[in-house]
Amino acid sequence: MRSYSKVTGFLVGLALAVTWLSGCSEPPPERAVSGAAAGQQARGADLQDPPEVVSDHGVLRTTVVVERRKVWVGDRRLWALTYNGRYMPPTLRARPGDRIELAMVNRVGKKWQGVTMDTNLHTHGLHVSPRQPADDIFIAIKPGTTYNYAYQLPRDITPGTYWYHSHIDMYSAPQVAGGESGVIIIDGLRTYLPPSLRGITERVVALKDNQIDGDAIKIYPLSIQANTNRTVNGQQNPVIRIRPGETQLWRLANIGANIYYKLRLKGFTFHVIAQDGYPVHRIYSADTLIIPAAARYDVLVQAGGAGTAQLETLPFDTGPAGNTFPRVNLATVVTEGPRVAPARIPSRFGPLDDLTHAEIADRKTMVYTENQAGTQYFINGKYFDPNRVDFVSRLNTVEEWTVRNDSEEDHSFHVHTNQFQVMSLNGKAVDPAHSWHETVNILRGQKLVLRIRLADFTGRTVVHCHILNHEDMGMMSVLDIVDGRTGRGKGHEH
Repeated sequence: MRSYSKVTGFLVGLALAVTWLSGCSEPPPERAVSGAAAGQQARGADLQDPPEVVSDHGVLRTTVVVERRKVWVGDRRLWALTYNGRYMPPTLRARPGDRIELAMVNRVGKKWQGVTMDTNLHTHGLHVSPRQPADDIFIAIKPGTTYNYAYQLPRDITPGTYWYHSHIDMYSAPQVAGGESGVIIIDGLRTYLPPSLRGITERVVALKDNQIDGDAIKIYPLSIQANTNRTVNGQQNPVIRIRPGETQLWRLANIGANIYYKLRLKGFTFHVIAQDGYPVHRIYSADTLIIPAAARYDVLVQAGGAGTAQLETLPFDTGPAGNTFPRVNLATVVTEGPRVAPARIPSRFGPLDDLTHAEIADRKTMVYTENQAGTQYFINGKYFDPNRVDFVSRLNTVEEWTVRNDSEEDHSFHVHTNQFQVMSLNGKAVDPAHSWHETVNILRGQKLVLRIRLADFTGRTVVHCHILNHEDMGMMSVLDIVDGRTGRGKGHEH
């Protein structure tokens, strides 16, 4: 079940040399004053987008090196688990139909805070094969070895914001909390915008949090309730600049391990154009957005008059058995400069994909529970076992799943390989114009009904709560997608 590849030779060495050139251990150009009270951090430097690795002639070829290094995290130098020597690693940018070839090099030399040295990589949300050498999360890449991933993106993969992170069994939370996460962008959202908006400024707004112990990020054991430092693109309270009347595209991504964000930008509105890498059919507007760990929203933000506003996360409570999160300033938005004529925000956006009238091949129920101590978490009363298949689905069919949260705290629901349409939440129908996700929050006591199209790929994959502490402590199940004709797990690979 567990496997890893041998160290590759000259080509990987050459790629590593290039990779180190993009590493960053230099201090940020300007740093916030350390030790400021939570929620009141001093204004930092201008927001910097992470560096990008972009596909060329249909191929995105890169190397990702995992190692423990002391790097800048917000306004401090801390020991972290880094990708390519950075706490905020490169964004991987590709187009539908591209091929991604990624050599992952494990240079974690020893256990740190009791966490395994093994690692792997999950391309969160991408509709790609769950089999080797693609998005197989059951493998373990051993220290001193390299694994060569290859993902073939379907031509009809939906454009939007995705991310990549460690998914190693039982230690996903500490490795992601330590820094092992970055952003993926699949281009194509702009094609749905009117010509007047296709050239607008785009910003990655990656929300990444950490707990600090001395001169290191604390990774294990993790208490979700503990004081948590929140960064944007790895920066402390950066400045986001926008002109009066200007419209920008922001890619909001919670790429942390456990915590929630309830985002608000006072005086502004979030116009949502995509959720979890899926364009909405009809744009909707929100003053606040609740973003559980792993979720993403692509939004249009339009400025009014000159002034300053705080991008903040508001207080949030996940229930009697859960956690409370305080209000925190995340970034300072400065509106200044020559005014531009405000563009009209469109109402229609992507195509409508609706499974309301689809033929249902099977129905499944998944019930979330946990023990009273909050140390074990279950789906249908079962603790995760990677060697047990919990659900079987047939390729090229549509199924209806009911997910019930019978615990006293919020959980999220995430499925690998295929996105899904939320049909109803607690019996209330969800508008099909903006109902597609692959990571959703389920409040305590709520019931979620979704429909999922099992397309293109067979193989073993997983469903789980994406509060990674909960996943690591059992709240995950194995789903085997089998060929619809033979009933075996060897079907046509896209």
